[in-house]
Amino acid sequence: MSTAAPEKTKKTKEPASAPAAKAPAATDGQDEAPGGLRAALSRGKLPVFLLVLLVVVVSAAVTSNGAWPGGLTVDVKSPLDDISNWLTDNRDRSWLFLYFLLHISNWAEGTVDSTYLVLSQIGWIGVTVIAALLSWYVAGAGLRRRSLKLALVTVLCFAVPGVLGLWDYMLETIALMVAAVFVAAVLGVLLGLIAGLSERGDRIMRPVFDTMQVMPAFAYLLPLVLLFGIGAPAALVATVIYAAPPMARLTSLGLRGADPAALEASASLGATPWQRLRTARFPLARKEMLLGLNQTIMLALSMVTIASVIGAGGLGDKVYQGLAKDNVGMSLIAGVAIVLIAVWLDRVTAAAGEQIENPAGPVRGEETSAFGRVLTRLRGWPSWAGLVVLFLIGYAFGPLAGERHWPDAWTVRVSAPITEGITWVTDRIGSGVPVVGGTDVWAVNLTNWVLNPLRDGLQATPWWAVLLLVAALAWLAGSWRAALTGILSMAVIGAMDLWTKSMDTLAQVLVSLVLTLIVGVVIGVLAARMDRFMRAIRPILDVMQTMPQFVYLVPVVALVGVGRTAAILAAVIYALPAVVRITAQGLRGVDPAAMEASRSLGSSTFQQLRQVQLPLARRSLLLAVNQGVVLVLAIVVIGGLVGGGALGYDVVYGLQKSDLGVGLTAGVAIVCLGLMLDRITQSAGSRKEGR
Repeated sequence: MSTAAPEKTKKTKEPASAPAAKAPAATDGQDEAPGGLRAALSRGKLPVFLLVLLVVVVSAAVTSNGAWPGGLTVDVKSPLDDISNWLTDNRDRSWLFLYFLLHISNWAEGTVDSTYLVLSQIGWIGVTVIAALLSWYVAGAGLRRRSLKLALVTVLCFAVPGVLGLWDYMLETIALMVAAVFVAAVLGVLLGLIAGLSERGDRIMRPVFDTMQVMPAFAYLLPLVLLFGIGAPAALVATVIYAAPPMARLTSLGLRGADPAALEASASLGATPWQRLRTARFPLARKEMLLGLNQTIMLALSMVTIASVIGAGGLGDKVYQGLAKDNVGMSLIAGVAIVLIAVWLDRVTAAAGEQIENPAGPVRGEETSAFGRVLTRLRGWPSWAGLVVLFLIGYAFGPLAGERHWPDAWTVRVSAPITEGITWVTDRIGSGVPVVGGTDVWAVNLTNWVLNPLRDGLQATPWWAVLLLVAALAWLAGSWRAALTGILSMAVIGAMDLWTKSMDTLAQVLVSLVLTLIVGVVIGVLAARMDRFMRAIRPILDVMQTMPQFVYLVPVVALVGVGRTAAILAAVIYALPAVVRITAQGLRGVDPAAMEASRSLGSSTFQQLRQVQLPLARRSLLLAVNQGVVLVLAIVVIGGLVGGGALGYDVVYGLQKSDLGVGLTAGVAIVCLGLMLDRITQSAGSRKEGR
């Protein structure tokens, strides 16, 4: 299962392309891939697939009823409801709660509350100054441009929420983030050690990581609310579960990728396994571990925002309140504050990674200056100790300054004007726009002409025909294991009696995926061929990738209102950056010799793209499809908050009503859909038969 990445897309090197002499026939490289179209034709697979497709269409037209047979269903909701009732009834007397869960709950709540009180005690001036100094030091310190720029960005990221009247909400979010990231990072390192130092541990942990990341975020919240109740403890535990896998995966990757020569040298000097781990493996893996920390931080912020629906508070609560009250201005300014915090956290961890990879020396003249000499002596632990001392001074003397909270005189109330302005704009672009019609018209047409027919067609197709089609798609891609996995996943959905709703969700996912790929590939092609265009859109892609999932709902609801179209549009926006980046990277990675050979033969720009770049970048394009599937599914549940319906609505309903039977089974069904689509897209790009 691929890792879901509301996170930054990792760069991968493309395999060596075809020799330059064969560049005009670059598609020849596809023949080597078992999943390629020509390979399927050569083995006679495509005619068989077309026959299967004909059977599916005819059966759908004849039967017009694809409901899963009642005799093949299993009642899984009643046992889950019994578990839910038992948890509710025994919360005050069972040893599970009194001697285990209660301690976790008390620790979580106490940690979050204490962190918030400490930050509040330091005051807004102290928090902003300490954050700016930390950013400045992590970026290399000194008078170099990137250090000063990051410090200034940090000040702006903290000042804007204060000006918008969201300072206290921001501190609540940061307090929960600090506790969650600390626990997730420690847990991730420990799990990464298990997976990185043992083959058996890696085999055991891989499906655990897959499940933790593919399970919809809302599905985590429901059982945890039953265990810990509403509030910070459930939010903290859910965030740790959701954010720990990237840290574990990348720690394992770094440990496994350590230079064998360095490890052999360490062993030859008589180092014990623990010494080799501490002095060789960990230092060599620190780049990957820092990247894992970056991903953990971004996922934690996303989950902390979503957890506002169970009383986590903070900025996410303001977004949720705005959506519930149809107050777009409130949601928007809270979303802006969340994005700024995400940008700050992302830039700080990215700067730390750059500093580790390419340490910056002192700027010209700084070596001989008194400031430069002092700074050189203070590098390392003295600087961190100084930050801790400054933190303690702020905590001790912050109240004396009388500025614990952001001054009211420095706040600006803009939510009402923003709501009025957006309403004015949407009223005029919603309908009646010459030629294009308007956003409301587009939403209605997409629903009536695309979504409804596709949903009705899937629901009318017999269940056995859908299973046959899934198997045929995986078989055409070249993997019988993927076919078996797809069939079993869909069978689990049917057995849980969620077939009809799953077809509705599948229709939304397919439409979202097609729109994402069309727009993403077009933008990716332009970005790959025009450096200026890539530089222009890179900041936009960065913001879109750092934005938590919850925030995407705000602009789409303002544009098209609530409904399935809003859910689809949010999914497209969320998945688009990854598709654009992977497509552009794949096209840029095509062998220059092949491109030059194509130009020397007189190929036009379009011919180069169609006959050379796209065929040679096929694996990257298939990776873009795979990531699009994972990311679109990640936002399906959140779409349930804005009228997406189907499985997403069931998860949200189960969370709001504490109905474990409804919410958890719908979450499992979404995981099964993701597993089926993921395996098909992965096998399409595999170069090994039966993978």
